[in-house]
Amino acid sequence: MNNAATPHTLFLDDLSVGDTFRSGTYLIDEQQINSFALQFDPQPFHLDNQAAEHSFFAGLAASGWHTAAITMRLLVSCLPLDAGLIGAGSELSWPTATRPGDELRVETSVLAINPSKSRPDRGLVTFQTDTLNQHGELRQRSVAKLLIFRRSTGATL
Repeated sequence: MNNAATPHTLFLDDLSVGDTFRSGTYLIDEQQINSFALQFDPQPFHLDNQAAEHSFFAGLAASGWHTAAITMRLLVSCLPLDAGLIGAGSELSWPTATRPGDELRVETSVLAINPSKSRPDRGLVTFQTDTLNQHGELRQRSVAKLLIFRRSTGATL
């Protein structure tokens, strides 16, 4: 499966290791970076261009949590799981900073599928999700386990 837009909701039974899903794009600008930072991560390198120039980032950088929030929005649009994206743990890294003018997109791939032995109506699926900018530069990578239900139960939350 290699989809930019999946026409139906997905269940555990629909997924295979190697399936890849791609999102549309999201353009981030300086005002968005400042606004998010004011509310949630008020550090100088997210708020002030001059201070950012003299920081580790050598320029204005979005909060990693802002990048993570955008990633989640893009994931919801390209990975239509029947009961939603229910997280069961993740590992997250930001190899390079998200910058004003970045047009972010997500590519997420199934790494492993582990049906539950004790609860046969569900399983855990491990996804690697890469958030890339318009130049293909990796801004964020996460490896996360999601709880996904089987089609046979018709389970919804």
